[in-house]
Amino acid sequence: MLPELYGKRGCHVSKDTVYLNHILSFVRNGPMRGLNNQKLFELGSELEFYPGLPTFFQDLRSAIEAKPEYAKHDIRLEHYIISTGLAQMIKGSKIAPYVDGIFGCEFIEDPFPPYFSRQKEFELDHFPKEISQIGVMVDNTIKTRFAFEINKGTNKNPIIDVNAKMRHEDRRIPIYNMIYIADGPSDVPVFSVIKHQGGKTFAVYDPDNEEEFAQNDELLQTQRIHGYGPADYRPKTSTSQWITRHLSKICDRIVKEREVALQNRVNEPPKHIHKKELLPEETDSPHSSHQQSLF
Repeated sequence: MLPELYGKRGCHVSKDTVYLNHILSFVRNGPMRGLNNQKLFELGSELEFYPGLPTFFQDLRSAIEAKPEYAKHDIRLEHYIISTGLAQMIKGSKIAPYVDGIFGCEFIEDPFPPYFSRQKEFELDHFPKEISQIGVMVDNTIKTRFAFEINKGTNKNPIIDVNAKMRHEDRRIPIYNMIYIADGPSDVPVFSVIKHQGGKTFAVYDPDNEEEFAQNDELLQTQRIHGYGPADYRPKTSTSQWITRHLSKICDRIVKEREVALQNRVNEPPKHIHKKELLPEETDSPHSSHQQSLF
């Protein structure tokens, strides 16, 4: 609704992130006065997740850790959340302890005033905390950027610029070792990038929402995703089994690749060289002395 209303004013806004400024308008005009990041974090505890979450994350991790062939090659599973929702609420939710990183929209509390670096008279952080500006805005294109941050390892090593050119073999997590699972239109660009570069893509839908089912089926028909299923992550569901199966296939491929690479790097050990025993006819031949000199 908001994008259409602003459109009538001749202003183009992002459908994924226009709600952020609308939240700030509630703060500025009073109904949500005093809203800050700590309160958003606390509200995160009220978030409800689809069946099977968040324990599904740990179940997958434990399954990988339990296989000796994976442990031998130090294969580990990491979970990341990339969302157009509010990062602070996700960080305060019960799913946060199960993930390795959260990328989402962020607010700034009490931004620094103009020329703040020139004044020395008062503390800059003495004001009451209240969100008033957007710090990070995540839309469909920014989601792709975060996928590449994970790919290159920028999230683990800030020295690495996400826009820097990097050889594929130097990237921390190759995209072809990723599985991207999502449920919204804002995920289509990431689906395309991940699938194009060899990763796996899977869309989920609310079982009670026929429109979401139709949307996911269209993504499959247009080859944006490898599969889709209901947002139910409990054991034995089609979604759980699809993810588990393809995760195992990725790990098996990594093991095979590393075993082959190791064999190619290791030379054969030295062998004992034995003198050749000459046959009687060889000793009588005119070339026998030459043959013996070779051993």
